[in-house]
Amino acid sequence: MVAQTSSLAVVAPVPVPGRRVAGLAVGLVSALAFSSSGPVVKPLIEAGWTLGAALLVRMSLAALILSPALVRAVRRRPGLLRRQWPLIVGFGLTGVAGCQIFYFAAMQRMPVAVALLVQYLAPVLLVLLAWVRTRRAPSRLVLMGSAVAIVGLVLVVDIAGARFDLLGTVFALGAAVCVGAYFLLSERTGEELPALALAAGGLIVGALLMAFLCMTGLLPFAAPDVSVALAGIQLPAWVAIGWVGAVATTFGYALGVIAVPMLGSRVASFVGLSEVLFALLFAWALLGEAPAPVQIVGGVVLIVGVVLVRMDTSPSAAPIAAVAPTP
Repeated sequence: MVAQTSSLAVVAPVPVPGRRVAGLAVGLVSALAFSSSGPVVKPLIEAGWTLGAALLVRMSLAALILSPALVRAVRRRPGLLRRQWPLIVGFGLTGVAGCQIFYFAAMQRMPVAVALLVQYLAPVLLVLLAWVRTRRAPSRLVLMGSAVAIVGLVLVVDIAGARFDLLGTVFALGAAVCVGAYFLLSERTGEELPALALAAGGLIVGALLMAFLCMTGLLPFAAPDVSVALAGIQLPAWVAIGWVGAVATTFGYALGVIAVPMLGSRVASFVGLSEVLFALLFAWALLGEAPAPVQIVGGVVLIVGVVLVRMDTSPSAAPIAAVAPTP
């Protein structure tokens, strides 16, 4: 986070309704893109790829595609990297690398459903953070929507019979904090640091970190020439990882950092919960993993919770960055 040196609050204008509707659409497409990663990477890892290889190629490919945005921003604003490097590095370490490393570390020690549930507590953490920073209690609509969304999330991830693992829970909480950081840092983009430049810089930082972890052996690296079955079709590994890097990750981050300033970090984080629902649909279509009836009900409940939060028009609904002290 950028150091804060003033206690004066700056009141930024709340996005107009049309801008928020557009932000909602962009946020949903971002979640849709992100959600396709898991169902595509899963058979790739089962076929022999290591997690380190998949994450490194995924981040590197997306960073390469978005890098012109960062180059263009640096050329137009001399000294941009000198002024904004803490934000870019922080985004790369948390919103890019941290989210994935902590989540997959948790997934190896506990059921995927539980790890997802803990990670997606990030919207609730942001509601609590806004409460602390603004000293304004959330509206009843937000509290009700948060509770309903979490109930829906519990039903969607289906945690019945899951076992508790302390270290796995710590890793999952780390992922939740990193997801929260992703939304908070994305909200700080603007004229000085364009959204796509932040996404590109963060992906470059994340890719460099993954390269270091793989080169030092902290994360195994193996990327054999294999084929994977998706929707009953055998595809070469490069097609699967190409989709994950060039489409899912690139569009996910590019559209995500554009949507957050339009919606505000809190609303955007609840919209991001739709990634879980989209992931279920992709798993159904690509892997034949049909959702259970309780998960369908949970999806409806989750959407109701997100709608309730989105309907909030109280002053506390302003983006967190709008009431943060001046950097």
